[in-house]
Amino acid sequence: MGSTQGRRPPVMADVAKEAGVSHQTVSRVLNEHPNVRSETRARVQEAIDKLGYRRNLVARALVTKHSRTLGVVSFDTTLYGPASTVYGIEQAARAAGYFVSIVSLKSIDKLGVNDALDYLTDQGVDGIVVVAPQRSAAQALAELPFGVPTVAVEGGEAGEASVVCVDQVEGGRLATEHLLSLGHETVWQIRGPSDWLEAEGRVAGWRAALKQAGRPAPEPLTGDWSPRSGYEAGRSLASMKDVTAVFVANDQMALGVLRAFTEQGVRVPDQVSVVGFDDIPESEFFSPPLTTIRQDFGAVGRHSIEVLLRQIEGQGSHERERLVVPPSLIPRASTARR
Repeated sequence: MGSTQGRRPPVMADVAKEAGVSHQTVSRVLNEHPNVRSETRARVQEAIDKLGYRRNLVARALVTKHSRTLGVVSFDTTLYGPASTVYGIEQAARAAGYFVSIVSLKSIDKLGVNDALDYLTDQGVDGIVVVAPQRSAAQALAELPFGVPTVAVEGGEAGEASVVCVDQVEGGRLATEHLLSLGHETVWQIRGPSDWLEAEGRVAGWRAALKQAGRPAPEPLTGDWSPRSGYEAGRSLASMKDVTAVFVANDQMALGVLRAFTEQGVRVPDQVSVVGFDDIPESEFFSPPLTTIRQDFGAVGRHSIEVLLRQIEGQGSHERERLVVPPSLIPRASTARR
């Protein structure tokens, strides 16, 4: 009776025997050593492919002092922004030849962040990206003393950590200036939760644009990023006859606003123009298609990994960096001239 129980996976010595080279030569190929002839490198790679050899990452880390793994700490990846940010980071890390270990937290406090960082450092990660869109997360990160290379995404002033973020203030300004340019007297806002740095930045940009134009700033309505909260805020705005333009702090809430306006007989954009934020994939299929502010999550991911790798390689380990990614306005049919 046949059995595969005693069958072992191929090891480096098997690759060396198959390729007709020494164990040291296989090691040099795997570690991308320059002093290997191209034909020898090709022969070793052919043996690796034929045998299905997978290198032992733990053993490699012991030799090189690098695990080729990066840690990511994230919060609430059910939301489009954080989920897209994590995806952009993961894609950039893989493109740079790194694996990614992700910890998603529900508790956004010093203890939760500390536990996540301890878990990742115990895994021997070479560096950590912390997606910190909430003020409490950024504060927790700023208070933690640890020596692992770290980058905070949307982290405000995250202590000594380098920060990569989208210019949320500029995004709020772009949305508001677009509506004012269409002839609206002022712009109402449905903002995100007060603990979110992104929400604060979008409010600041909205206020700055209104102030620069000498226009009044109505009291913002507050949502929780969900379509339902946008729907409730939209019902309130629909009853106000002087509302002609609304800047909604994310596209999901804008979806709820459009539903509320439709139910209340408010025509978009004939009576009220609406701008969202994020440019989620569905926003161009809203009714009407949604004018919105696009965040380049791919650029955020690339810059995060670039900054982190500079720290890991010792090129920027003593310099705190702050890279800001510009947003862009995507005009669609939900806005029109007054």
